[in-house]
Amino acid sequence: MNERQAISAAATTSRGVEQRGDASARDYLLAYALLRVMLGVNIAMHGISRILMGAGIFAAGIEKQFAATVLPHFAVAAFANVLPWAEASIGLLILFGVATRFALVAGALLMIVLTFGSTLHQDWQIAGIQLIYAIAYALLIAFQRYNAFSADRVFAAKKA
Repeated sequence: MNERQAISAAATTSRGVEQRGDASARDYLLAYALLRVMLGVNIAMHGISRILMGAGIFAAGIEKQFAATVLPHFAVAAFANVLPWAEASIGLLILFGVATRFALVAGALLMIVLTFGSTLHQDWQIAGIQLIYAIAYALLIAFQRYNAFSADRVFAAKKA
């Protein structure tokens, strides 16, 4: 069995990887888990820290920041009040690997909206950082077959 076949087989079940002892296939599974957990912690803590400091305080800051843009105040206010809760929810789903595909797509769509706001505000440094997040989301979506260490995998195994 060549490396590509081993990785493909490993993606089917993490138990199969353990049985073969294929180190490179396990590394793909581990790398995916570490990236997913890192992104999940990062996004969840964006939301949780904003909720803990006071979601209203955060929203007021965003409203002030976007006051000079063409966006209507009501839209900015609504988005700013929902954002911390969306970040916390999406981040926790990604962190634990629950509804992973849904959470990753939701996170990527959220990043598109945030990037729109950053570029509208002409904050190119933040837009560049958001591009890095977009790459992480794209990689995790593209390589979901390596999502072995997740609640999704546990739930799937219980159904089987």
